[in-house]
Amino acid sequence: MTIQWKGVFPAVTTKFKPDYTLDEDALRAGLERLIANGVSGVVMMGMVGENAQLSPEEKLTVLRIAKETVNGRVPIVSGVAETSTQKAVAFAQQAERLGVDGLMLFPGLTYKSDVRETIEFNKAVARASRLEILLYNNPRGYGVDLTPDTVEQLLAEPTIVAIKEESYDTTRVTDLSARFGDRLNVVCGVDDLILESAALGVTAWVSGMANALPRESVDLLDLAIAGKLPQARALYRVLTPLFHLDTVVKLVQHIKLAENIITGSAETVKPPRLDLVGEERERTIAIVRKTLADLETLRR
Repeated sequence: MTIQWKGVFPAVTTKFKPDYTLDEDALRAGLERLIANGVSGVVMMGMVGENAQLSPEEKLTVLRIAKETVNGRVPIVSGVAETSTQKAVAFAQQAERLGVDGLMLFPGLTYKSDVRETIEFNKAVARASRLEILLYNNPRGYGVDLTPDTVEQLLAEPTIVAIKEESYDTTRVTDLSARFGDRLNVVCGVDDLILESAALGVTAWVSGMANALPRESVDLLDLAIAGKLPQARALYRVLTPLFHLDTVVKLVQHIKLAENIITGSAETVKPPRLDLVGEERERTIAIVRKTLADLETLRR
């Protein structure tokens, strides 16, 4: 499947049982809910999917479940988050054999590569399969910044077709779009910058909080792309307090707690992450409940 980089692509949460084993039924149910609410694709095992905490066997199980459940209805993109080029290449090849449609390529984990190393790493993984590559640019999280100059060298690889832009600098959207045009799809990777990014021409969004509110996220992006800015701004103002929780260290915990409140799915995260407790947990619950109440008011 050729990926159309348009619409909302939730970075899907990986569901666990209390003993931290995969909850396969919950994972399937979550995917069905996202598709029913109009998402354009799913990103399995991004940061929100706790990729780095999964065993190699668990990663392949997640992809098999996604492939079986989605059954061609939307594209499946798999995160590639490994500590070495060799492991990343091997995983890319396994993902291709399992039949996913694309890869979201993290920088090599645990090591802050320089520009030369970054280019070689990304090129090696891009050459390992025929799958489309979504580069993951998150310099705050991983210390590696895919600047436009670096991206230009990476685009020598034809499978590199998109970048998840998470530098928190919206000027990057215009810089990348102006420089590379249709050769590179610029994808918003920050929930509380989606309206700003859409105003600059972005049509695709990899979202964390779309797990909790998929329909509202799809509606927001649709309104923005259609140029219905008054309606988009009104919805965005309601959602933004919740979206802010996607930009902090404990984003996974916040997103899973929001899902728990809205859908009843378990908020269990895999250690070293721990479930939210105390005032921190109560604050997130309050934000979720206010967001739901404000959405009801907006719909009237």
